[in-house]
Amino acid sequence: MRLSVIAAAIAATTLLSACSEQPANNNQQTAAEQQAPATQQVSQENLFLSPSPLQYMAPEFDKITTDMYEPAFDAGIEEQNIEIAAIANNPDAPTFENTLVALEKSGTILKRTRAVFGNLSGLISNDEFQRINTKMAPIFAEHRDNIFLNKALFDRVATVYESKDSLSQEDQRLVEYYYKQFVRAGAKLTEDQKQRMREINGELSKLSTQFSQNVLKSFKEDTILVTDKAQLAGLGEDQIASLKAAAEKAGKEGYMITLVNTTRQPILSSLENRELREKVWRTSAQRAQQTNGPIAIEEAQLRAEKAQLLGFESWAHYQLDDRMAKTPNAVFTMLDDLAPKAVEKAQKEAQMIQEAIKKDGKDFELQPWDWAYYGEKVRAELYSIDASLVKPYFEMNTVINDGLFFAMNKLYGITMKERNDLPTYHEDVFVWEVFNEDGSSVGLFYLDPYAREGKRGGAWMSAYVGQNHLLGTKPVIYNAQNIPKPADGQPTLMTFSEVTTMFHEFGHAIHGLFSDVKYPSLAGTATARDFVEFPSQANEDWNVEPSVLANYAKHYQSGEAIPQELLDKLLESHTFNQGFDTTEYLAAALLDMEWHSIAPGTKIDDVAAFEKAALERHGIDYYPVPPRYKTCYFSHIFAGGYSAGYYAYLWTEVFAADAFAHMQNEGGLTRENGDHYRKEVLSRGNSRDLMKSYVEFRGQQPTTDALLKRRGLVDGEGE
Repeated sequence: MRLSVIAAAIAATTLLSACSEQPANNNQQTAAEQQAPATQQVSQENLFLSPSPLQYMAPEFDKITTDMYEPAFDAGIEEQNIEIAAIANNPDAPTFENTLVALEKSGTILKRTRAVFGNLSGLISNDEFQRINTKMAPIFAEHRDNIFLNKALFDRVATVYESKDSLSQEDQRLVEYYYKQFVRAGAKLTEDQKQRMREINGELSKLSTQFSQNVLKSFKEDTILVTDKAQLAGLGEDQIASLKAAAEKAGKEGYMITLVNTTRQPILSSLENRELREKVWRTSAQRAQQTNGPIAIEEAQLRAEKAQLLGFESWAHYQLDDRMAKTPNAVFTMLDDLAPKAVEKAQKEAQMIQEAIKKDGKDFELQPWDWAYYGEKVRAELYSIDASLVKPYFEMNTVINDGLFFAMNKLYGITMKERNDLPTYHEDVFVWEVFNEDGSSVGLFYLDPYAREGKRGGAWMSAYVGQNHLLGTKPVIYNAQNIPKPADGQPTLMTFSEVTTMFHEFGHAIHGLFSDVKYPSLAGTATARDFVEFPSQANEDWNVEPSVLANYAKHYQSGEAIPQELLDKLLESHTFNQGFDTTEYLAAALLDMEWHSIAPGTKIDDVAAFEKAALERHGIDYYPVPPRYKTCYFSHIFAGGYSAGYYAYLWTEVFAADAFAHMQNEGGLTRENGDHYRKEVLSRGNSRDLMKSYVEFRGQQPTTDALLKRRGLVDGEGE
């Protein structure tokens, strides 16, 4: 899933938003950390207490040690407590400057430290990172409550809010943002209610952290060790070598299959051995059941109680009140409208797959672990395409430089200069400085492309430094993916899906890089959850624009362009399996909404039974197509920021498909299109109404026409 966990991105640019709750394994230590005793390490100068001296205040990864985090957190909390007290107790009448701007400027040390820790805790990992994360999560929750439940502070914010009409548009937006944050945090509650709110928030922070750590633990423990190479029939030699290297790294004999974070595992499309396919699928689908099942139930129940305290019918009602969808009914209506179309298409795909099983001389009924393997056979038969013949045309460095960066230059005029002089936290990380056409600097972009132990699954974007004019900072952005790293000396050959993911995540990156906003809390990707995926999904489609493809889809050895016949088949096959893809996504989105629509006090004893009933209720309980995420490893909603929000990927795809179709009608890959889109959408962050930004770009609100065509869910399309 491209996804990303965008909560970490927002954390780097907004006041006191939750830091990444994904634990991390940082097995790297600096030389000083390895040689000095702990007492001496603690006494070292703490880099987080002052801005980084590097360009754009990029983190000094080569000097940061894990023992710096806790002292910096303590110092940052103390500093912000003093600043908040000064704002709340200011004897002068509340004004926009002495209240709202002062709030924006507060907590510098804390935000700086949390940005680095929160991001690295999802990228590298060890027990010490997890210990700190577990310890600090409830402390951060308490600190946030101390700010947003402070009556004197809220009274000042409310006073400015009442006279906000005299302010400029962006200043009004900031006042509205803070006022809503205070109210949604419980600023209007009674003292007894506030105390219960504090208890709930503290417990939820502990539970979500534990959920996240259990998922990360499952990546290490829920592996499949194969001792007989013959069982790996269907895999390429490069894949087999990678599995062998993974086993050796873990100190084991044989070939080790590790899981990605979705129910579907990519390796299933190649494995011929059905028994092994079933083992891989069941290992994936049954992850963390014992540890995370009870946590998910308790989180859902606590969230329902919290929503009730704040006057909402359910957690879904509470969450959506602050988003573009506004109500659970709007979300359920959209998902339920698409569900029968998706299932019907999946059933048609299943019929073709069952025929492929029969042609293969087998008589078993299609099961979830068979879909990917035989689905590829159907794809190959329909389009005469062999995935192994496609990958040599998508070598990673060429995809990046001649594909992604080429397209971004054509659209926005930007150029990328590699910066080998800047330190990174891992040897596989690339760094570029981004420049506008006139030579002015935009910021820094880091890319962490490869999968490794201790790095959470999936793909995402985040920021180490967010753009804003108030403090004068430029963006320091990164993308992460989990592309299997080839053996030493071998090229990184990408699947077309991985190429699409790279374009997707860079759509988030330019949303952060092109931000041109005054206030940190409104900058970059700090938008509503059901808007933030729009720029990333809109960026995906440029990877199939003919002039872009012609520039990067070249054989890594010969340099020859991908044959037109092969390319046509690849693009034609792009909508194949959309029934499966849409059904598995809708199932996960509906599970999320059902978990967060429960009433306070709802008793739930069995996670599996809850899941089954929820899917049956919406007619999407189609066994061969399980939810993309099952409850016990659904980190988006139980450890990230997507609770009652996973629907947003589809909601924003409506915007993305509509926007791309509009640009195609206006000339496609042109600077005029790119500059207009950058001005009206990418640069605006949350500084004005989000629908207004879209309408200013598009000229009207989006329709679903382009989405249905994109997913092949209308008659005559994608068949």
